[in-house]
Amino acid sequence: MSRRHAREAALLTLFQMDFSANEASLYDVSEIAAGAVEGLKEKDLPYAQGLVRGTRAAIGEIDAAIARSAKEWKLERMPGVDRNLIRMAFYEMYYQEERIDPGTAINEAVELAKKYGAEDAGRYVNGILSAMQKAVS
Repeated sequence: MSRRHAREAALLTLFQMDFSANEASLYDVSEIAAGAVEGLKEKDLPYAQGLVRGTRAAIGEIDAAIARSAKEWKLERMPGVDRNLIRMAFYEMYYQEERIDPGTAINEAVELAKKYGAEDAGRYVNGILSAMQKAVS
């Protein structure tokens, strides 16, 4: 299983959910996201779907943690890719049953930010997640 591909599909789905009027229809990794991730295999989908469901289930708590750590940025003003990467990585670090090492989760989020975000998105995502990690520790 490639968790990186699964994370990428989950990110694209979470991003789509920000703009969807019918959130329930997108709760599983969307066909659009699955088709957009080169190398995504059927065996990667359960992890991606778990990320989407879990992140959405804990979104209120996660968004509150982001707001406490991102003092200069209001959550709704953050770029959608960055916001959803931060949400997903924080979920993996602190909410997911099989918690991911914070360094690994942050590195994965930074790599996806470099691929899908603005030029400085990697630094920004790293900074916010590092601040969130320190606040929890």
